[in-house]
Amino acid sequence: MTPPPAPRNSLAETASPYLQQHAANPVAWLPWGEEAFARARAEQKPVFLSIGYSTCHWCHVMAHESFEDPAIAALLNTHFVPVKVDREERPDVDRLHMAYVQAVTGQGGWPLSVWLTPELEPFYGGTYFPPADRWGRPGFATVLEQIAAAWAGRREDVCREGARVLEALRAPRPTGASQEGSHDAAAAIGRCLESLEDQFDPEHGGFGSAPKFPRPVGLNLVFRALAGCTGDEAAGWRQVVETTLGAMAAGGVYDHLGGGFHRYSVDTGWRVPHFEKMLYDQAQLVVAYLEGWQATGRERFATVARETLAYLERDLAGPEGGYCAAEDADSARPEHPAEHAEGAFYVWTQAEVETVCGADAGLVCAHFGIEPGGNAPAGTDPQGELDGRNVLYVAASGRPAAEAERLEGARAELYAARALRPRPGRDDKIVTAWNGLALSALARAAQVLDEPRWLERARRTATYLRTALVEPKTGRLWRSRCGGRAEVAGFAEDYACLIAGLLDFYEAGGGAEWLRWAAELQEQMDALFRDPADGGYYGSAAGDASILVRMKESYDGAEPAAGSVAALNLLRLAALLGREDWRRQAEETIASLRPQWSVGPHALPQLLVAVDFSREPVQQWVFAGRSDDPALRALVRESHRRLERPRVILWADGDAGQEWLVRQRPELTAMVTVGGRPALYLCREATCLPPITEVAEVARVLG
Repeated sequence: MTPPPAPRNSLAETASPYLQQHAANPVAWLPWGEEAFARARAEQKPVFLSIGYSTCHWCHVMAHESFEDPAIAALLNTHFVPVKVDREERPDVDRLHMAYVQAVTGQGGWPLSVWLTPELEPFYGGTYFPPADRWGRPGFATVLEQIAAAWAGRREDVCREGARVLEALRAPRPTGASQEGSHDAAAAIGRCLESLEDQFDPEHGGFGSAPKFPRPVGLNLVFRALAGCTGDEAAGWRQVVETTLGAMAAGGVYDHLGGGFHRYSVDTGWRVPHFEKMLYDQAQLVVAYLEGWQATGRERFATVARETLAYLERDLAGPEGGYCAAEDADSARPEHPAEHAEGAFYVWTQAEVETVCGADAGLVCAHFGIEPGGNAPAGTDPQGELDGRNVLYVAASGRPAAEAERLEGARAELYAARALRPRPGRDDKIVTAWNGLALSALARAAQVLDEPRWLERARRTATYLRTALVEPKTGRLWRSRCGGRAEVAGFAEDYACLIAGLLDFYEAGGGAEWLRWAAELQEQMDALFRDPADGGYYGSAAGDASILVRMKESYDGAEPAAGSVAALNLLRLAALLGREDWRRQAEETIASLRPQWSVGPHALPQLLVAVDFSREPVQQWVFAGRSDDPALRALVRESHRRLERPRVILWADGDAGQEWLVRQRPELTAMVTVGGRPALYLCREATCLPPITEVAEVARVLG
């Protein structure tokens, strides 16, 4: 007799893979929305809000330990209205409640656990709670019982505390309008670079100590500095780039068989990663490695960019053109499929390597640092999931050509063997912001590596986003799409990152129609998110009563803040389309965050990239001729061999959107081919050099 199916809660009706992971919990979860809020008001119970995402390892741990426990579920169901939120679907809900937890505890992270009054005012919060008291921390059951008792006996005090903290979050921050002056900007950029230099790890690369994150936004500012300096200063920053990118590409944080990067390293040497793979990391790191190749000429960096794009295409590409959000850190152990462990898909025992590689096993083990008892350094595996297992990293490089060829063959064999293992779960959400970052990566790869296949892949991605992530009646963006459903309106970061991707796509030769869409989206972003009083952008649009405080992001972390990306977008659009109003708006956006970047510039390196862009006249490169002409491609290829100071690229190519572009920039009509030969016009402040038709002249002028 077939047993009846396990009961499922209200999350079973949602599209989010993360919420679906909790649909069979005994907890009576509700999604964020009016049904949950109305129940809390009617029953006068606090809301327990749990925020996470599908590939979050500690979210899985807390789910298995607590949310699958019937006794803990009974506490939650009796005393609270339990609500689950996927932070990748609702960054506005996450941003507000993360700010609250950081304000009251001094730290944050996921899973995020917050208790709210029926009026949605937060009054207690934290991150991961163990199920029972341990490690000097109260267990989750203890916390639930204490909060339930406080709500029953001291409700007014609890509500008063929630209102107090919420009021502090609502308090207006000082604006930067009274602190004008380019010297402030130069000083802030200098201090941010000094901070990066102080944090730089000369032995292992990267910035700071364990856990060590790639944080590409910091490298973005380093590359801008490197493009504008010479001599010893340039040599110093080049060393930072070479050491950091080289160490990450050699470490276990890089997937040496399938390409792509894991989320971060738990040790200083990039050896043992937290194994989840996020789309936003891959996209930003592709650009970092492309610029690393431009800055240093190291072919390994171009190879890593190609391999990471190949990973996106093979393992994260959705069937219709977009890219999926992430792959999980955890998966079933190949030898015990009923057991799940972090990194199970990626790690190897020495015996497994010997079986797969045969006579080449000794070479493979020496190259990838494989040891009989496992190679995780002490202190990097607190749960013992890597006992006897090895993370592949480059322990010895510089192999002779014959050995390198054997290693490539062994890599292919190991990859084929690994492909037979149970794969980590994939979060199939197509997130607009992250696909905008991916669009930038594809366009920049086509541009820098002169590989048209990536331009065509960028076109497919852009076309998909315009078709599937736009609400047809209003033209507004959706935040994400999953299971054929798009339900949440886009946020400021979705607009900002997609606009940036479209600008990169246009500059790589994608066509003026995409520049036009970028301009239209910027107008829409301004209408929905711009703060007309103090400048800058709120993360969410007005009108959602459940968001008690509209917040502006002021930290460039794993993903750049919407305002940081928007400031640079506005400057680029102003230079491309001659829109001085957008230049002024960019300056207002930068000024709105001046209190943050002038006091703690290390928090906003991407915003400082925009500040740097605004401090000097922007070069305009105009390519005249058919984009598929080999002679024009040769000019383009030579133009992108090195890092450049602020510049934008325009095309006078006669494509379908050129008529619209000429209306914005009539001077393009005078920029034509020379004697039938493609030409490059280099302009600054309405003054252009004579057209360049020879590759050697491009190299001489750009130096």
